[in-house]
Order: sequence, then C-alpha cells, then structure tokens
Amino acid sequence: MHLGFSSMNTVNDPDPAQLARILEQAGFESLWYGEHSHIPRCRTTAYPPGGELPEPYKEMMDPYVSLMAAASATSRLKLGTGIALLMERELFSQAKTIASLDRLSGGRVIIGTGVGWNQEEFENATNLPWQRRYLVMKETVAATRVLFCDEAPEYHGEFIDFDPVWFEPKPLHIPEMIFGAMGPLGVRHAAQWADGWMPVDVALPDVGAAVKDFRRQVSEFGRDPDKVEITLVVMAEVTPDLLKQYRDAGISRCNIGVGMQNWNKPEIVMPMIEQFSKIISEL
Repeated sequence: MHLGFSSMNTVNDPDPAQLARILEQAGFESLWYGEHSHIPRCRTTAYPPGGELPEPYKEMMDPYVSLMAAASATSRLKLGTGIALLMERELFSQAKTIASLDRLSGGRVIIGTGVGWNQEEFENATNLPWQRRYLVMKETVAATRVLFCDEAPEYHGEFIDFDPVWFEPKPLHIPEMIFGAMGPLGVRHAAQWADGWMPVDVALPDVGAAVKDFRRQVSEFGRDPDKVEITLVVMAEVTPDLLKQYRDAGISRCNIGVGMQNWNKPEIVMPMIEQFSKIISEL
C-alpha cells in the first residue's frame, strides 16, 4: 500500500516545494491538494461534517499551481488533486493545465475529482445543472480523456459537445481519474467509469465491507477490480495499526494529513511526516 499526504494548501501551510521535497525524502508516494476557487458568503448548503465551515476553506490556493511548485522540487513524488472540482472550470483550459502539469512533472499527475458539496459554489462557477451533476461529471471526465488520447478529439454528450479540435500537447501519460464519492449513486459511478475510488474512512462503517462491495460493483460493469485502485482519505486518528488494517482490507493508497482541528497549525506537519515515514516500508 502507498502512503500519500494531503494538505488544505492554504497560505498558512508549509510551502508546496518545501513540503514536497520533505515528503519525497521521507519515502511518501504522493502529495495531494484539494480545490475551492471561492466560498460563497451566503449559502444554504450545510457543511457535510456539521457545524461551522472551517476557516481554511476560505484560504485555499490553486492546486495546479501549487503542484507545479511541488514538481519543480522533486523527481519521483506523485502529484494528486484531492479533490479537483472539474465541472467548475472551463473544459479545454483545465485539460491544458493538467496536460502541461503532467508534461512538466515528467508524468506524475493523478486527478482525484468529485462533484463537490457546495451547491452555491457550483452554481456561481457554471450553468450546468446541479441536479444532474453525476452525469455531468461522467461526461467531463470522458471528454477530458478524449482530449488527452485522440489525435482529433471530439465529444458529443448531453451537456458537453464539441466537434474535432487540435489539442496539443498531450500529457506525458494519461492521468488516472479517481472519483471521490460516498453515496450509493457516486460509488456506482466510480465502479462504472473511474480509474479508482477515493472515499473517506470515517464515512464508512466498515472499510473492509465497503471494499468488497465496491469490487463487486466494478465486476458487474465487466471491469477488472484489480485494475481499479482504492485511495482512502484517512480522517480518523492515524495510527500505524490503523494503516495496516486498511492495507489488509485491500486499500491501494492511504492519504493522511493533519486533522481538521489542526489545519492551520503547520508546526504539526513535519513531526507527523517523520513519525509515519518510519512505517512506510511495512505498508
């Protein structure tokens, strides 16, 4: 099992280049940054964990720019978005950004994506229908893959439609598209078309059972479950025993980071990296 590190990527967090360099030296496989271009001041969408929205959500930097800084300081560390809100950016510009990052990093990009939870944010950024967001996401990923793979890409869907275009340069490799989803519909979509599934551990009553159910659904779509990886975002208190438990349950990668209560406490990050680097060889 691989071990990744995730960060809110705010101005108060460690500098991306410095953090990436330390993670690579410590033996971590990957660095993951999430995305919120803005947070509406007036909203009715409840924060999913409950309570007030944590302040760091209002201070997140751009994930692709930060990952490029991380790439410039490393040579092996994989660079992930966890998660990118693909539907909230213009398709071609976003695909160009991802392809450029992948080329300039030597083919190290992984795209974790999701439909998001903040309806007001979504509607500020796009005229696409919130109530159809899972289908829109499916088309967004499919159209992006076409741009990355085809010589004369074109796509004709219900919400995304374009005739043949030149789209160059292609990424150095085709980034995996990992879907972060928790509900039955989202998990079903991940099993149908995603390169991987990225749930959060505290939302799964039984991680082992969830893994088995997901692999069953992947098989039902005629896909090989061994080729659809599972990246688990660890929000529970991280311990070596917990990580080994997740490894034994069939998790491909665990992404750890400081807990929500410590998001704006960068002094906690380096000791955590040092602590868990010692068990990477056991995972």
